[in-house]
Amino acid sequence: MEADCVKRSIDINCDLGESFGIYTFGQDEPLFDLITSCNIACGFHAGDPATMAKTVQIALQKQVAIGAHPGFPDLQGFGRRNVSLSPREVYEIVLYQIGALDSFVQAARGTLHHVKPHGALYHQAASDPIIAEAIATAVFDFRPQLILYGLAHSKLVEAGKNKGLKVASEAFIDRRYRSDGTLCPRSQADACIDDPITAAEQALHIAMNRQVLPYDTPAPIPIQADTLCLHGDHASALEIIQQVRQELKDQKIHVQPAIQFL
Repeated sequence: MEADCVKRSIDINCDLGESFGIYTFGQDEPLFDLITSCNIACGFHAGDPATMAKTVQIALQKQVAIGAHPGFPDLQGFGRRNVSLSPREVYEIVLYQIGALDSFVQAARGTLHHVKPHGALYHQAASDPIIAEAIATAVFDFRPQLILYGLAHSKLVEAGKNKGLKVASEAFIDRRYRSDGTLCPRSQADACIDDPITAAEQALHIAMNRQVLPYDTPAPIPIQADTLCLHGDHASALEIIQQVRQELKDQKIHVQPAIQFL
């Protein structure tokens, strides 16, 4: 097991490009030096054309793999509130947002790498096979070579595989888990991990041991992760990712975009 861990590669992704208009969120530019893929907001839950264009340019300059980050049409709630949409409507909003971001990527002579749903849409797709299938179909219909990012062991990962897509199973650096493998809801006071050392310990445990320690039981649960996510709007994001990169380096775990090892 130890030799296998030392040889292991993992991707680090981050949700970025979430500023819009006069409002600025996150510490995007310094984070680009420490991640291998980014999920860029597509204008529905956050982001706007100018932010999308700028974020794509930075990603290309930093050689960070670019992903579309479609969410519910919910600027006021930052896409973290449940919206009741039919599967067809989910398909359409995901397809629309992928196309919007891809237009900026193509104009900059880049290549879109993946799609990762945002917020409440992501969590609905993790547990609802019909919503998961709608998202996977939108990604496949847009471009079947794209990688679909989804919560490890979720319905979205299953739907992507069934559709014939490459899928990256995702785990979180800065969020606590429940014993059923789902994330603690943000309404819970300690749902987010603020301490960089604690966050790095979780990331390393996932990468090396394929396990995570949930908050509601002392027993670890298995988790198969190809990519680790950090939220760009987290107040401690820069300090956390610096600590994570150092821990992974110390353990000789190689960090690279998912497309290079899936």
